[in-house]
Amino acid sequence: MPKRHSLDAVIIGAGVIGAACAYYAARSGLTVAVVDRGPVAGGTTGAGEGNVLVSDKEPGPELDLALLSTRLWRELSAQLPRGIEYEPKGGLVVAADEPALKALRAFTEGQTAAGVTAHEIAADDLADHEPHLGPGLAGAFHYPQDAQVQPARAAAHLLAASGARAYLGEEVTGILRDRSGAITGLRTPRRELLAPAVINAAGTWGGEIAALAGAHLPVLPRRGFVLVTEPLPPLVRHKVYAADYVADVASGSAALQSSAVVEGTPAGPVLIGATRERVGFDRTLSLPALRRLAAQAAALFPVLADVDVIRAYHGFRPYLPDHLPAIGADPRVPGLYHACGHEGAGIGLAPATAHLIAAQLTDRRPALDLAPFDPSRPFPRQEPA
Repeated sequence: MPKRHSLDAVIIGAGVIGAACAYYAARSGLTVAVVDRGPVAGGTTGAGEGNVLVSDKEPGPELDLALLSTRLWRELSAQLPRGIEYEPKGGLVVAADEPALKALRAFTEGQTAAGVTAHEIAADDLADHEPHLGPGLAGAFHYPQDAQVQPARAAAHLLAASGARAYLGEEVTGILRDRSGAITGLRTPRRELLAPAVINAAGTWGGEIAALAGAHLPVLPRRGFVLVTEPLPPLVRHKVYAADYVADVASGSAALQSSAVVEGTPAGPVLIGATRERVGFDRTLSLPALRRLAAQAAALFPVLADVDVIRAYHGFRPYLPDHLPAIGADPRVPGLYHACGHEGAGIGLAPATAHLIAAQLTDRRPALDLAPFDPSRPFPRQEPA
């Protein structure tokens, strides 16, 4: 077996959250390594849309995390190469009718009290913001803090900037612990990496990694599809979605849910996402899901009705039953830290998550209260899929 390495921490997962953990840990003066059974961004990150959103989060711990992350993404956009494609494009949440607009207005009032910036847009003014929106909408709210990154490139640049050694294509087969139960490192088929801290950023496989360390974390996969159109001239200025998307995000239902989120990209294609359903790791292409997404997108933007969809892709979001990620030290296993369970918000929440982890690793006071994200908290019983 190759020579053992002495490190301050080993991160499991080379997605955007693991890469961000490496970046902020290294900036805190720690020596870290990253291990992944696949390539950089080979899991949920590579199948993401790159959402950096505050608009879809109700007041509470996740919104606080999102507001911190939004600020950190702005800082990162100045520190990392432009290849991460950071776009502070803002979000536009539209209401189909007056009851939906009234509910959206009440939702937004709570958000603004928590620090979100949002502006109501009257129906007659919608065309000034999105000229190609369909007719008959009751109004909308504009969220200038919403942004976009290219997730795979963001993960790659964060990892490169961290200077961490990456061991890719190596599956973690064991978590090393001493006689007291404290973490001492991990094992792959090719090596052992010794460190007093292991960070579980394994996404949908976070539950399996926790189990290897002797802890329980009920992470489940939630499948989502995204449509990609042919390259188009600029048609969609913001990240645009209907107000019912917020309810879909908060739902714990196992059934298929779909609320179109439509956005342009610098390369020209329009991204249309996303569905949600708990079907395990079933990778079967779902034509009903794709048709529903396409119809909803065309209802928002009729100009898309005659546009060719050149491909569809899907990924699995790491879902926890109470819709909050697990972040921080696991009190059941000394030296084990979790940074997983963010569902569809992981790309947006990655910097804040990593910032909090780095603070704990270096015995600094975290910027947010970590109690709501405690990995050992009681989780509600999960509805069967």
